[in-house]
Amino acid sequence: MPCCRGLAACLAVLLLSGGMVHAVPAQKAPPTAAQWRDMQLRAADKADRLMREADTRKSLLGRYEAMLAAASQGDANPAFAIIIGQYLSWYETFIGDYPNAAANFSIQELPQPDDRPLPPDGEAQARPAIEAISELARGRQAVFLNEAHHLPLTRTLTVQLLARLREEGFDTFAAETLYASDGHLAERGYPVEGTGFYTREPICAEMVRTALRLGYRVVAYEAESETSGDARESRQARNLYERVFERDPHARLVLDAGYGHIQEAGTYLGGRSMAEYFRRISGIDPLTVDQVMLIPHPDPTHDHPDYTAVMKQLAPKEPLVFMQAGKPWALRAGYDVSVFFPPQVLRLGRPTWLALGGLRRPYPVRGEEICRGEYPCLVEARYASEGDDAIAADRLAFDPPPRYGPPDVGLRPAGGASIGELYLRPGKYRLLATDAQGHPLGRRTITVSP
Repeated sequence: MPCCRGLAACLAVLLLSGGMVHAVPAQKAPPTAAQWRDMQLRAADKADRLMREADTRKSLLGRYEAMLAAASQGDANPAFAIIIGQYLSWYETFIGDYPNAAANFSIQELPQPDDRPLPPDGEAQARPAIEAISELARGRQAVFLNEAHHLPLTRTLTVQLLARLREEGFDTFAAETLYASDGHLAERGYPVEGTGFYTREPICAEMVRTALRLGYRVVAYEAESETSGDARESRQARNLYERVFERDPHARLVLDAGYGHIQEAGTYLGGRSMAEYFRRISGIDPLTVDQVMLIPHPDPTHDHPDYTAVMKQLAPKEPLVFMQAGKPWALRAGYDVSVFFPPQVLRLGRPTWLALGGLRRPYPVRGEEICRGEYPCLVEARYASEGDDAIAADRLAFDPPPRYGPPDVGLRPAGGASIGELYLRPGKYRLLATDAQGHPLGRRTITVSP
């Protein structure tokens, strides 16, 4: 389970340093920083309790239904809507409902006074991010990439980079909230529910699965007792150093973490970031890749102005970075390079970035067939070579409105459509459809062609 007091502190930083969460109720008198932090901590405690209650349900779809009901509760604390909105967005990513996850927790990237200006026309080269980052990693001992936990778009480039970085000699992979208690991950070769928190989401699971298949040693570095703020950052850095570089001083590390955990300078959560502590402890200067500031939002007015300008001018089809005089450009200090992600394109209600740059293909699924008319229904695709405990390669939820009578209140992913697509690598899979109680509705074996 994520460190929720750390989450509340992260939200305080986002709100007080320029990021804006769109769900903040109007206040007659804005709270002070201390009051707002206290509101967030109380809201996080309540959201934590509700999440623990939801997780007692047998099925993932049932847990999501419980979180959806929890998010509908009223609360006099204005921070609760923000906190529970993010918690709900995690569960929406778990069931593969990515558009609603993005809509339920949207952080506006407001320009900051110290933002670096975009390179002038003619003085910089826009490069495919996968190529430029692979080149920048040469000779480095560590590459740190960040993500927005509610927007797995920010995991897609990392999945694609793993093969390139393995070719460059990187041999160790670490990710936030992996559990050290899963001692059989390497032997098993795939993540299960007990592997981590964010690895319940299929793209995050694919990141870990890909690292294992490529021969990376996968390391859990999460703080196990220090749960928030500076103490958590410091402990994470010490865990990384002890579990990776004390064991092998020549190891080369690829790391995935959330938001500002990877910034190399500046105040973070009232202290220093994990990356800054790591650099002080190890003497290693990581290549830090920001992937969360220059991203598309459900409401384009929430995009950073530089993002809007670049998309209008270049209309890229793949993630890009800028190189200027041979050096990478980053929006803000503390990062070495910033990634621009293209605007989202939906196909049958699902984002096409699920194709992972061509590694996966869309496979059509009809809810009427596999769900046998029972809704809501969750369809999961698991690799045929993996066990039933494996995190699915992709998931798709169906909950169309009833054919007769007034519409009820439902989940309504993809606008209530009962036809969708799973995104899968070529190969054999087992499909399983279940209801909210976890009862099987339909099964089949499929092959995705190259």
